[in-house]
Amino acid sequence: MEEFHNTAFPTISDDLTSDHLQFSDDNSLPEPDVQILTSSGLRIPAHTGILALVSPVLENIIERPRKHGSSEKIIPILGVPCEAVSAFIQFLYSSRCSEEELEKYGIHLLALSHVYLVPQLKHICSKAVGQRLTIENVVDVLQLARLCDSPDLYLKCMRMLSSNFKAVEKTEGWKFMHENDLFLELEILQFIDEAESRKKRTRRHREEQRLYMELSEAMDCLEHICTEGCTAVGPCDLEPSKRLDPCDKFSICEGLQLLIKHFAKCKNRGNGKCSRCKRMWQLLRLHSSICYQTDSCRVPLCRQFKLKMQLEKKGGETLWRLLVKKELQAIIGQVIVASVLFLIFDNEELSQVFVREEVSCCDSLVLRSPKE
Repeated sequence: MEEFHNTAFPTISDDLTSDHLQFSDDNSLPEPDVQILTSSGLRIPAHTGILALVSPVLENIIERPRKHGSSEKIIPILGVPCEAVSAFIQFLYSSRCSEEELEKYGIHLLALSHVYLVPQLKHICSKAVGQRLTIENVVDVLQLARLCDSPDLYLKCMRMLSSNFKAVEKTEGWKFMHENDLFLELEILQFIDEAESRKKRTRRHREEQRLYMELSEAMDCLEHICTEGCTAVGPCDLEPSKRLDPCDKFSICEGLQLLIKHFAKCKNRGNGKCSRCKRMWQLLRLHSSICYQTDSCRVPLCRQFKLKMQLEKKGGETLWRLLVKKELQAIIGQVIVASVLFLIFDNEELSQVFVREEVSCCDSLVLRSPKE
């Protein structure tokens, strides 16, 4: 005679009893009408009404015609420890699973919840197994997450693999996978490569955004210096004896002042031989591209640059227009994602656009700068 499970049968939840089972006046359970057969030969009594309600797979098995007209209902759940099967059946009744059971049989319960379509248990097990990931078991759990269609657990495993790849490579799980599942190995390597690419793009984007914001502040400082003046540099109509206090952005403004002082004295500013003067030409032209105060702007050469840009061919303006667009986005605080800023300072071909300005245009740069 088969031995029945010797532990107390799990308590049934109120929502199941109220709608799907008929009980006597004292609310006791009816007699079990099905037995769950485990790999060890142990049989666990259960009720078809509850199993069919919680699991559509078990419902199909229950409704399947029995062989040889047998009146005994037996549902085999094999391949996992009998304790895991017992915990699984208990969850079907109570919708609860203890931490101890998740610790011991979380992987088995995840597989059972996937096979028998119990999404609530699957979610609980995926979270519990993910919290217990280690270097040693991450490859095995990844394979299970893949088979059980658990995207959250799969992604968590992939991230751990990506962060600890050298250590995971030494584990037995990785070696076994390397010999038996080359497709999964390729999938892992592709994920790691994409993760590294994303990190590089993120770093590059942050650097570009920082540089664009600095350039935007430089445009503000240029207009501030040419309109109001700052410390010892300012417009020619400002009283020389009036010394202004440093502005709020003096760390940027000071560098721009030094550039203006050099630009005012440099003899090579018009022939393209001075890199510092090239930068000044570029800043002046960029200001002209985004300035909307055509008649009242006090930044030198603003109007001249606007007129010159109207005469230039469209083909040579594509890159510059893109730069202007990005600068305007930075000014209004929008997210900058392109990678054009470094051309302002490092692209030799672009620099040549600015250094061909006539020396006569330089004479209109009227800024007050004391002798150094």
